Amino acid sequence: MTPPDALERLRLARSEGVGPIAYRRLIRRYGSASAALDALPRLARAGGRGAAPRVPSARAVAREIEAVAARGARHLFLDTEDYPPLLALLEDAPPVLAFAGDPDLFARPAVAIVGARNASLNGRRIAAELAEALAGAGYVVVSGLARGIDAAAHEGALRAGTTLAAIAGGLDRPYPPENAALQARISAAGGVFAEAPLGTAPQARHFPRRNRIIAGLALGCVVVEAAMRSGSLITARLAIEAGREIFATPGSPRDPRCQGSNHLIRQGAHLTETLADILDHLPPSPGAGRAGRWDEAPASIAAFPEAPDADPELAADDQGRASILALLGPAPIAVDDLLRYCQLSPAVVMAALLELEIAGRVETLPGNRVALIAGPAEP
Repeated sequence: MTPPDALERLRLARSEGVGPIAYRRLIRRYGSASAALDALPRLARAGGRGAAPRVPSARAVAREIEAVAARGARHLFLDTEDYPPLLALLEDAPPVLAFAGDPDLFARPAVAIVGARNASLNGRRIAAELAEALAGAGYVVVSGLARGIDAAAHEGALRAGTTLAAIAGGLDRPYPPENAALQARISAAGGVFAEAPLGTAPQARHFPRRNRIIAGLALGCVVVEAAMRSGSLITARLAIEAGREIFATPGSPRDPRCQGSNHLIRQGAHLTETLADILDHLPPSPGAGRAGRWDEAPASIAAFPEAPDADPELAADDQGRASILALLGPAPIAVDDLLRYCQLSPAVVMAALLELEIAGRVETLPGNRVALIAGPAEP
């Protein structure tokens, strides 16, 4: 990718209203980030938004690229050969990642280990031992650099091999702060991913996005000590949706920190006590033989009418958009169900949904689903 192309891709990814799925659809529909950026104001107006979406200037994005490079890191773009191939298979794969580390690790098989932040000493020991055994067997251990199980897994992996960490904020905002030294060690001996720009402080809404990266990078996900309502179970659910294998270590039924992991076992996760319990159930790769490039996207993305030869001016009229909005609510529904009821062609419906998403009125979700965003559109 040439520097001008990278600049425009990053501008599009950082534009207001452009999420990972919308980004992918815009590139498919318009053929380039530059053309998609030109179309954003018109799409927003058609979707019912008065003001054009905020788009960072080329100068601001160039400063971001320079600042990332100054940290010894680089940007990875979704449709390039150095982007993690398993992660690229996700429907909502991040359009761009800041990465500090060794991209050659993406060619190696990876296993995620996640769990409670307030983990017991026994849980931390189990996580560290499993991670060390996996690293010794040639696997890259993936986790989220949080307190507790995550930190223990990273430490164990570093003793015998290497590890990858996905963080919720910018590369320059280690979280929690006490793991800053661990993040530096991982950057030097493995790799650290950040979807958010530099300077972004991690907030609660960022962690589920980070969790999908953890799930997407790995062939399987091991849960060690997780409460019933925890981010670790969110990671496990995302891994299941991505077709990954799920493993869980059993724990005491009297310990709330083990209720979620025990629940996963009851639901069919592989009961895990040793390295052999993991290796016996790991596939060679999800979707073996797929490189994760644009032309091999998941079926629900590849099925979108927007493609390089699609008519970029195709759109619904106001009445068509109103009929689509009337059928939507905050609960996600399948686009296929919407098509059956709205009396419009698939191409027009998909074009209208893109306009409504850029206008901030609907959200497109993995699984070819769509939902209404609560609240009025911005004037």
